[in-house]
Amino acid sequence: MAWYTICAVAFLTGIFASMGLGGGMVLIVYLTVFAGFSQLAAQGINLVFFIPIAIISLVLHTKNKLVEWKKAVPAVLWGTAAVIISAWLANRIEQSLLSKAFGIFLILMGLKELFFKSEKHKFKRV
Repeated sequence: MAWYTICAVAFLTGIFASMGLGGGMVLIVYLTVFAGFSQLAAQGINLVFFIPIAIISLVLHTKNKLVEWKKAVPAVLWGTAAVIISAWLANRIEQSLLSKAFGIFLILMGLKELFFKSEKHKFKRV
């Protein structure tokens, strides 16, 4: 992998992640499709990459009063439980099945965005 390619992908991933647009998806697709990493290895790299991006984004969103903590705390708790279960499952699922499931998920989310209207919410600053 050329350093400039890695920098470009990291930059795009950071932009998408900081806006909550699924930067990890960009990184995982790049790592699995173009860089030859396994799905599990790509997910691991994505998790390491996500830590500093998430911290910076959280600080900035909190500063701008864009975090509803009463809703965020239960989501974090349930999300933590889901991560524990999912990580255990991911290590027991065949790599090809894991990659196909991820691909199907991306396709379904893309179709939803293209063909189904979503209710627009304006976030009210507190």
